[in-house]
Amino acid sequence: MTRNLLKNKPSSPISKRCRSDDFTRLRQRYELWYNVIQDQSGTRVTRDGRELVMLASNEYLGLYDHPKVIEAGKKAVEKWGGGTMGARSANGGRRFHTELEERLAAFLGKEACHVTSAGYLSCMSSITGFAQRGDIVIVDKNMHSSVWDGVRLSMADVERFKHNSPERLKALLEELDPSTPKLLAIEGIYSMEGHICALPEIVSVAREYNCFIVMDDAHGIGVLGNQGRGTADHFNQTDQVDIIAGSLSKSLGSTGGFIAGDRASIEYLRTHSKQTIFSAALSPCQSACALAALDVIENEPQWLERLWKNTRRYKEFLDGLGLDTWGSETPAIPIIIGSRDKAYHFWKRLRDKGVFSIFATAPGVPPGKDLVRTAISARHTDEDFEIIESAIRYATSKM
Repeated sequence: MTRNLLKNKPSSPISKRCRSDDFTRLRQRYELWYNVIQDQSGTRVTRDGRELVMLASNEYLGLYDHPKVIEAGKKAVEKWGGGTMGARSANGGRRFHTELEERLAAFLGKEACHVTSAGYLSCMSSITGFAQRGDIVIVDKNMHSSVWDGVRLSMADVERFKHNSPERLKALLEELDPSTPKLLAIEGIYSMEGHICALPEIVSVAREYNCFIVMDDAHGIGVLGNQGRGTADHFNQTDQVDIIAGSLSKSLGSTGGFIAGDRASIEYLRTHSKQTIFSAALSPCQSACALAALDVIENEPQWLERLWKNTRRYKEFLDGLGLDTWGSETPAIPIIIGSRDKAYHFWKRLRDKGVFSIFATAPGVPPGKDLVRTAISARHTDEDFEIIESAIRYATSKM
C-alpha cells in the first residue's frame, strides 16, 4: 500500500532535482558511492570481501589502533559512558575536555584551546567565531569546504587570492580599504595538493596589512614541526598565527576538532560561534583517544621518523615513473592524471591490484587536474610497498 502511494505521489521540484543531478549520475557511472569497509587492521582494509592496502588514509602516523589509544578509549567509556548528553555551553562540559584542551594548547604553543565534535565544525568556527558582517575574509582559493562554509555563515565580504601566492595576496590587500577589519584564512598543508603553506612570506604580508590570521592545520599536526607540532612550529611562526584550527582525525587517532589561540580569542569564540555554542560536546572516547595519541606523539618519535622515511621512498618511486605529483612536499601525494576517464581507470586498476586509493575529479579538483589521491602512513611496511609499487607500475603501464 505504501509503495503504491509513493509511486502515485506527484514529484516535487526538489525530488526531480535529486533524480536528475549530474553529480549523482557521475557517481553512479564511476562507482563513487561511499566506500564501506568491512574490516581493518593496521594498513589493511577489507572491502567487498577483498583485502586492500590502505593508501588514502589521512591518519598519517597510524595511531588509531595503537595499544595506548585503544586502552584509553576503553577506560573512558567504562568511566563516562558513550556520550556527553549536551553542548559545552549547557550540560555537556566534562573534565576530560579541559584536560585535552590544556594539553593541545601547550603542544601547539598557544594559551588556550577549544575542542569540538568534528574537525569540520572547528574550521567553520575559526571563521564564524571571529568574522562578522562588514569585515573582509581573504581566502586562499584552494581552501577546504569547511572554511568556505564558515565564510558564508559569517556574513562577511570575501576575497580570494591565487593558491599559496604571497605576491597575489599583497596585490589584493593593496586594493582593499585599510580601515576594514580583515581575516586571512590559509591552510598549513593543503590536503589535496600536498603543498606546504608559504607561511613566512604570507605572514609578512598579512602583518603589514594588519590581518587576523587563521590557519587550518588539520594535515600539518603530527606531520611537520618539532614532534609534529605543525606548520607554524615548522617555520617558527607560532606567535604570528592568531588561530590554529584542525582535526583530531588525522594524526591524533580519533575524531573531532580543535581551535587554539590566545585566551581572549578562544573565550570570544566560545560565546560568538553558533557551531561551538549549539553542538554536542566531544565524546569521552574521542577525547581519551586523542589525548593518548598526543602522549604517543610526544614520547615515541619513531612514528614521525617512519612517516617521513616512507614518504621519501614513495615519492622517489613515483618520480622514477615520471608521474605528476603536483609538487607535493608532504605525505599527502596526488597522482595527477588530467582526464576524468583516465583517472578513473587508473584508480580502478589500483583497486584491482589490491590498493585502496581515492579518485577525485572536478568540481573537487580544478578542471584538468583529475587525480588519484594517495597518502603515506608511518605504518606502511616493506610488504605494503611491494603491493603498492607493483599496482602503480601496472596502472601506469596501461595509461
